[in-house]
Amino acid sequence: MSREQLRADCGSCFGLCCVALTFSKSADFAIDKDAGDPCPNLQEDFRCGIHQQLRPKGFSGCTVYDCFGAGQKISRLAGTSWRDQPGQKMFEALPIMRQLHELLWYLTEARELEQTQPIHAEIDHRLAQVEKLTFQDLSTVDLAAERQSVNELLLKTSQFVRGKQSKKKERRGADLFGAKLRGADLHSANLRGAYLIAADLRAADLRKADLIGADLRDADLRGADLTGALFLTQSQVNAARGDSSTKLPPALIRPSHWND
Repeated sequence: MSREQLRADCGSCFGLCCVALTFSKSADFAIDKDAGDPCPNLQEDFRCGIHQQLRPKGFSGCTVYDCFGAGQKISRLAGTSWRDQPGQKMFEALPIMRQLHELLWYLTEARELEQTQPIHAEIDHRLAQVEKLTFQDLSTVDLAAERQSVNELLLKTSQFVRGKQSKKKERRGADLFGAKLRGADLHSANLRGAYLIAADLRAADLRKADLIGADLRDADLRGADLTGALFLTQSQVNAARGDSSTKLPPALIRPSHWND
């Protein structure tokens, strides 16, 4: 698979994330919504009626969510929408398919890297296995086991790309909430699962940093260099703050709200 196939294509989906997911009134969502209830902003054609105004209307959480193409795949496999048939099965499938597609995104990224050539065969095998699961009964998928198997390859990938680093760059799971890291040298750092919420990362060097699972909500990435950053996703980028001077990996799209 290519990562292009793992991008959300809302135009080919029955608006599943607007129905299947639950959210509570908060800074991210203007209203409460139960799982299975269509969002009041969802139109008959499965498009969002306030798509261009989500943030000013109080739905910034919608601009952060990324299904990795799970929504359109479930819609394609179902053939007809939840309006024409009982949709519970599709709604239950969405979070599982999303996690499988997320794993495919990471594996595909690892496969594209020249440094991982020694394990390309292992990655190809795991890619095939995970993709096969997306066409099976998702209720039987052992997500924990799949994540563990995939993570072993992603750790190897990280080691191949980043090489041996000093202890100060081993910040896996570190609590860096609001940390002042402006201009910091985080080149090839291990930031897996790090809490970087509201961290000041302006002009920081994050090239080849492993950012899988890092929480970048409201992190200031203005002027930061994330060239070659490992396992960075669109959701993470959407949740952060940046500008035209932020350098992103080519597979990711600069969020429109960064220009606000």
